[in-house]
Amino acid sequence: MRKGIHPSYGPVVFRDRAANHAFLTRSTLAGVPTGKTIEWEDGHTYPVVDVEISNVSHPFYTGTARVLDTAGRVERFERRYGKQG
Repeated sequence: MRKGIHPSYGPVVFRDRAANHAFLTRSTLAGVPTGKTIEWEDGHTYPVVDVEISNVSHPFYTGTARVLDTAGRVERFERRYGKQG
């Protein structure tokens, strides 16, 4: 790899504010100064990135996703604009 062209890659804590859940992983966001840090369970201080949604709070992963009634939509469209054919 060429030196000086790749972003730094290091440990970062991603914190889901909606579910009050955090996880430590490696990311290229380690080199971006966020100004926020957090002391993790291992005693080290890591930069933290707040996210709106993660696998803990996403409706698809939590099982609270709503199923769209596509058949009802088609029937309503045909009723409103008439079925052609």
